[in-house]
Amino acid sequence: MPYTTADITFADRRDAGERLADMLVEAQWTDPLVLGLARGGVPVADAVADRLDGELDVLVARKIAAPGQPEFGVGAVTAEGPAYFHEDTLRRLGLTPSDLAAATATERAEARRRVRHYHQGREHIPRHGRDVLVVDDGLATGVTATAALRAVAEDAPRRVVFAAPVCAPESADRLRHEADDVVCLATPEGFGAVGMWYRDFHQTTDERVVSLLEAARGRTLGE
Repeated sequence: MPYTTADITFADRRDAGERLADMLVEAQWTDPLVLGLARGGVPVADAVADRLDGELDVLVARKIAAPGQPEFGVGAVTAEGPAYFHEDTLRRLGLTPSDLAAATATERAEARRRVRHYHQGREHIPRHGRDVLVVDDGLATGVTATAALRAVAEDAPRRVVFAAPVCAPESADRLRHEADDVVCLATPEGFGAVGMWYRDFHQTTDERVVSLLEAARGRTLGE
């Protein structure tokens, strides 16, 4: 069960990852693979992977926005997995997945482009039969996390867990239908936005993601 408190604040994503790892290290993991949701989830995931002696990889999920409302996500898609749409939101807006086919294709293409850039020509690390932890810097609406978890499920992991330092309570509850477990350090009422819970929440760059993946690969190979 997540630890619930309304007054938790993180210095930055590394601090959040280390504190999240303090909770996760108490569990037993089989061949753990930690997937950071790009971009902001990767520094958090890096701290978790380091503590769990697990491999680190990146997972890209792109929000699918409502027509004319670029900030209003009604679904999400990854590079290869099935698109996810929030059905209640679609009904409320009078939309169907077919209405969003062009937007879905655009976002999937961007997800694939980013994956190629982050992996620098390498394949993603195999997920089959492993404990896979999908890590983000926070859980707000949950649309990108849901798409990410469904994509991972396609690869038949042994277990899939979503973990984040801070989560909107209702989103964490919904996500429990998608993962074997959902781990949140805090599920505060009046969640607001993820950035409210960080003192330093500057944007993670693509270059930072690539750097963290390269460093983690070096650790794994003993370089």
